[in-house]
Amino acid sequence: MNAPFRLDMAARLRLADLADPNEVQAIEAFIVTHPEGTPFHRPVWLKAIARGTGNEALALVVERCGTIEAYLPLTLVSSPVFGRVLASSGFAVGGGLLVGEGIDPAPVFAALEELALRRSAPAVELRGGLLPDARAGWHIKSESHCGFARPLADSDEAELTAIPRKQRAEVRKGLAGDLTVEIGTAEADRAAHYAVYAQSVHNLGTPVFPRSLFDAVLDGFGADADILTVRHEGQPVASVLSLYHGGAVMPYWGGGTHAARALRANDRMYYELMLHARRRGCTSFDFGRSKTNSGPYHFKRNWGFEPQPLSYGLWNAPDAPRRDADPTSSGNSRLVELWKKLPLPVANALGPWIARGLG
Repeated sequence: MNAPFRLDMAARLRLADLADPNEVQAIEAFIVTHPEGTPFHRPVWLKAIARGTGNEALALVVERCGTIEAYLPLTLVSSPVFGRVLASSGFAVGGGLLVGEGIDPAPVFAALEELALRRSAPAVELRGGLLPDARAGWHIKSESHCGFARPLADSDEAELTAIPRKQRAEVRKGLAGDLTVEIGTAEADRAAHYAVYAQSVHNLGTPVFPRSLFDAVLDGFGADADILTVRHEGQPVASVLSLYHGGAVMPYWGGGTHAARALRANDRMYYELMLHARRRGCTSFDFGRSKTNSGPYHFKRNWGFEPQPLSYGLWNAPDAPRRDADPTSSGNSRLVELWKKLPLPVANALGPWIARGLG
């Protein structure tokens, strides 16, 4: 299982040792200097996912003369419902292969296929990064999702005026309302965030992730992650867990309660996060990805973000059926509607067991 992968004599392609602090430090240094590096490439993300969900963290590296020149983060996601998949990166909207100048990626893709077969994973998903060209078994999916990012303005007022008129009016209503904003990572912040997030995803018909996942990410990222919560009369109504990387803030796990819409709490939340991110030195706001023409897609456009089509690489082992964990697919949409009808306590009890296998 740990036999070396084939590569030219000048370089070595192998599994990384994510338990070795020196290895992790070298990988972090490679990611920081790579223009396509994301928080989802970081070993701290892989290790937090493993700790929070029980799925295995893996990574392929190419090194030459002791220097890392290519890196592929991976999570081996195992689900009794959706099967096994090697994802880059697991539970992320980014990841994929990063290579240095002059590195041939083809041997890495070959090693990835070999690793998947060794680990009894009939499917691979690459969520960004360099993608393979015309390799057998691979399918490149384009324009099913879009990313949204733009620079932050240089003042609070400029940030407000950068928002299109109709959406700006919603933000102003949120600013005028009886709402308070808290930012932190203490137990009170975590409990409030999980309560709001669990209700929000239940309303969408999606199983909630285990709380251990959020705790692991917050503990692992340290100062590079926090929670912003909006409260009304002391009760949390909107909350978001954000990641910070390379001068960008990414609101990653966020949502609102039933009361949030009328209070414009979500609008207030994202505007306040823009201000908070600028004050801590960020220069851009990464609104993440959304399925093309979905409700979240149009919500982000209303904020003045332009959609950028994303491409993903999908591989299936010979004769293996395609993995389908898409909640909007015809096979899963009925389950989504059924999940919405479950009482919230029941959904919160069952959800983490299912969600830890979604990847």
